[in-house]
Amino acid sequence: MCNTPDMYHVTTNNHTFSYREQGTGRVALFVHGFPLDSTMWLDQLVALSDIRRCVAPDLRGFGGSVPSTESDLSMERHANDLLAFLDSLEINQVDLVGFSMGGYIALAFAERHGDRLRSLSMVDSKAAPDSEMGREGRDAAASRVTADGRSVLAGDLIGALLDESASLWTRARFRTMVEATPTESIVAALKGMKERPDRTTVLASLAVPVAVIVGANDAPTPVSEAEQMANVTGGRLTVIPDAGHMAPIERPSLVVDALRSLWSEEPSG
Repeated sequence: MCNTPDMYHVTTNNHTFSYREQGTGRVALFVHGFPLDSTMWLDQLVALSDIRRCVAPDLRGFGGSVPSTESDLSMERHANDLLAFLDSLEINQVDLVGFSMGGYIALAFAERHGDRLRSLSMVDSKAAPDSEMGREGRDAAASRVTADGRSVLAGDLIGALLDESASLWTRARFRTMVEATPTESIVAALKGMKERPDRTTVLASLAVPVAVIVGANDAPTPVSEAEQMANVTGGRLTVIPDAGHMAPIERPSLVVDALRSLWSEEPSG
C-alpha cells in the first residue's frame, strides 16, 4: 500500500482546490479543521483506502488550494465549495467526515444537501454556536495572529488543543500545518466560525447513520457535548483515550477503527 496519498487539483466554483486521494469504491470525504489542511488526514486516508475511495480537499485558502481574497470564509461558503467539488469529480454520495471546523462545514452542507450524505462523522466538533466568550476569543485570536504571527498562534493552540501526552512528533506535525496556513485565511476563518448559527436541529433531523468521535480530554468540544450530539441523533459515540482536541493525529488508529466500525454497519445498497 502506498504510504502517501496522491495529490490532485481541480478548478470549480471560481477557485482551484488541491486534494488528496487514495483507494477505490464508495467515497469518504474528509474535511479538515482550523487552521490546518488535508494532511491532518494522512493516516486515515491510507488506513481506510481498502474499504473507501478516501478524498480530502484543502479548503478555500488552506493547504495547497489557491489563496483566498475573501475576508469572511463562512461555513456556508465552504459547504458550497464542497458541493461544487463533488460535482466536478462526479461524486454523488459520500460518507462525510468533519473535524472541528470541518464538522461545522459538514452540518452546513447537510442542511442544504442532505441527499448527498450516506453517513456523517463528527470528529472533535459540535453543532452548537459559539458562546459570547467564545466569539470574543475568536476576535482576540485574529488580533493576536495578525500582530504576533502564526508561530505564536501555533504555540497557543498546541497548549490548548493537544493532550499533555501528545508526542513531540505530533506537536511538530500540528505546528507545521498551522504555520503553513496564510494569516489572512486564519483571520477570515475565525470570522466565519464566530458567525456560524446553531445547527443542532440540523443534526437531529439527519436520516443517515451518525458517528460522534471525541478525545477524552478535548477541552474546546468536551465529551459532554459529544454525548449530547450522540443522544439527539441516536448515533454511536466513540471516546478516544489519551487524546485532546486533535484525536485524528494524536490517536490516528483509534479514529480509523471508529470510522471502519461505522461504515461496516452501513447498508450495502
